[in-house]
Amino acid sequence: MNKPLRRIALFCGLLVLTLLLRDNWLQYVKADSLKDDPKNRRVTIARYSIPRGDIIVDGSPITGSTETSTSGLNDLKYKRTYKNGAMWAPVTGYASQAFGANQLESIEDGILSGTDDRLFFRNTLGMLTGKAKSGGNVVTTLNQAAQSAAWNGLKKQGGKGAVVALDPSTGKILALASYPSYDPSSFAGNSTSTDSKAWQKLQKKYDPNDPMLNRALRETYPPGSTFKVVTASAALENNLYSSADEATNSPLPWIMPGTTTPLKNEGNLPCKNATLREALRVSCNSVFGKIGADLGNAKMLAEAKKFGFDTEQFTPIRSSASVFSDKMNDSQTALSSIGQFNTAATPLQMAMVASAVANDGKLMKPYMVDKLQSSGVDTIAQTEPEEFSQPLSSKNAQILQSMMETVVEKGTGTSAKIPGVTVGGKTGTAQHGENNSENPYAWFLSYAKNADGSSPVAVAVVIEDDKANRDDISGGGLAAPIAKSVMEAVIDSKK
Repeated sequence: MNKPLRRIALFCGLLVLTLLLRDNWLQYVKADSLKDDPKNRRVTIARYSIPRGDIIVDGSPITGSTETSTSGLNDLKYKRTYKNGAMWAPVTGYASQAFGANQLESIEDGILSGTDDRLFFRNTLGMLTGKAKSGGNVVTTLNQAAQSAAWNGLKKQGGKGAVVALDPSTGKILALASYPSYDPSSFAGNSTSTDSKAWQKLQKKYDPNDPMLNRALRETYPPGSTFKVVTASAALENNLYSSADEATNSPLPWIMPGTTTPLKNEGNLPCKNATLREALRVSCNSVFGKIGADLGNAKMLAEAKKFGFDTEQFTPIRSSASVFSDKMNDSQTALSSIGQFNTAATPLQMAMVASAVANDGKLMKPYMVDKLQSSGVDTIAQTEPEEFSQPLSSKNAQILQSMMETVVEKGTGTSAKIPGVTVGGKTGTAQHGENNSENPYAWFLSYAKNADGSSPVAVAVVIEDDKANRDDISGGGLAAPIAKSVMEAVIDSKK
């Protein structure tokens, strides 16, 4: 071969090598970034080329898919539909041709769209047998009756708020409601005239009620007097007090350390040297504030963290971290120990507090996906209950249960009574706004117990309402009836 031909051959060989290197670079190094590039419509087209799998509650789908017109610029064949979408939106999230997806629709997109590697064998087998590719299902832990009770209660109340219900023995989320909400079906397509307008109307700058905010998981509120359950737990666990009925060292008035300011109670309450039971029953700020100061910031923080404070939860939807601060002085710790100052909690967090007490001190990790299925309903993944922590001993949990049951039997939580069922609870009204200028939040956390001592449900409810009064009775008046209806729904569903 003459010299010019060799040069041409060498040059051609280099070109081929360059093409091979480029091809491998694209396929193996850049594959993920190209797949996720928003300008790559092939992924979106593939995602909506088949009906999505369903999100399941109590054996029935709460989602669906419908065929869309592919005329004009729309090359996406199917779009998502939702049954009672506003009620379930805090669980499902949305899957939109125009605006992407969030929550379960996003987290489990691989299963729902049929692209998850765990479905590869089944999809390949389907191709060989002539069966069209299809998405898998996400089976939730949610309870239809409990969710309906939570949603209807919030809707009837009319203010903003949220409800979370847990199965204390497993951590299963039974209800997760947020109000106001939105219908994900309203912007599931990609029409400029309908879907885009619906999306725009739901944004906070156009709707100050922020209906797309998942208040059950993403909003933190001052928990007010419901946090006294955590403070009581810290007192028992640190041996500051050993029973519910011994007198506490609680002068009245009690002056917060380093100040000349007394920590006031709401009204003329019998709080001087009150027992833990009586202090929780009437909700004494002075007693629980002094407990926090006596224990100190470090011990209070350690106990709060055992309940899940200062840690994001993944259900698998991410829940914002609740807050109990570090490096506080004694008076700040006192205020934080009655659920004020910097203390802030999600409704999920406070449901976890009630759940741990109800489950004899053992806190289970909350979750809402029971299992993942192929389109043929074969189980490809199963969630097993997992212990999160042990915030208090079984003995101390039972002491705290007796105190919370007194609150419902003859305290501020009597509106949560259920005939024939033992109910424990704690009301709360949380101040907010500069100098307490805004309307308070009404809280109620509770659990129900069966005759054998087991607890099928723990609930937390928070209401933002103009009608709330600045005392604990508002929690009993506004939030407790909703918690009661959710507990009843769970109990009735298990009969």
